[in-house]
Amino acid sequence: MPVTKPILYNYYRSSCSYRVRIALALKNIPYECRPVNLAKGENVSDEHKKLNPKGEVPVLFIDDKMLVQSLPIIEYIDEIYNHAPKLLPDDAYLRYKTRMVSEIINSGIQPMQNLSILNRITEDKQEWASHFIGLGLDALEKELKETAGKYCIGDHVTMADCFLIPQLYNARRFKVDMKKYPVISAIEKELNKLDAVKISHPSQQTDCPEEAKDIL
Repeated sequence: MPVTKPILYNYYRSSCSYRVRIALALKNIPYECRPVNLAKGENVSDEHKKLNPKGEVPVLFIDDKMLVQSLPIIEYIDEIYNHAPKLLPDDAYLRYKTRMVSEIINSGIQPMQNLSILNRITEDKQEWASHFIGLGLDALEKELKETAGKYCIGDHVTMADCFLIPQLYNARRFKVDMKKYPVISAIEKELNKLDAVKISHPSQQTDCPEEAKDIL
């Protein structure tokens, strides 16, 4: 068990940061939050690149260990804070399903809405992001029909749920029609009842500007 209080470098609406906030909250792990403003380019500053040479968030410090990339961060958290809820199920097949759902979002959806990508395209950014998020959610809806209970993987919250909620926040940012996804929407409704999800929402972060607080 770590000795020092973790420090999370993050941005309020970064999907990857949001995932880690949910995981920390689900595991009831107190941490210090240090905002990094992506819109102002603070992530590519020399100071931040000393933490993460790729200039990304989140970065999590635990006992002088620097952790980057949200998926392995969450797995690491689950291993060293070995108490309920277990974000990776004990059953090997359910662990596979958890990672599979997480990776559909992590590799198949989120990169297409990433700020660094959107800043490079000349097409309508909202239309671009909405199109690719929709394609990903189409596939995810089909997968979740096979795996879901109350949550993504049965009736126990897992890492997959940590990935789902931030993606749906961004789906709404980019005007995706969520009525097309009844299974996803039912899971989201259950997850939104959890205090850990509520306190991790971008609107609850100290660096969230007032004009962004009405995005659900």
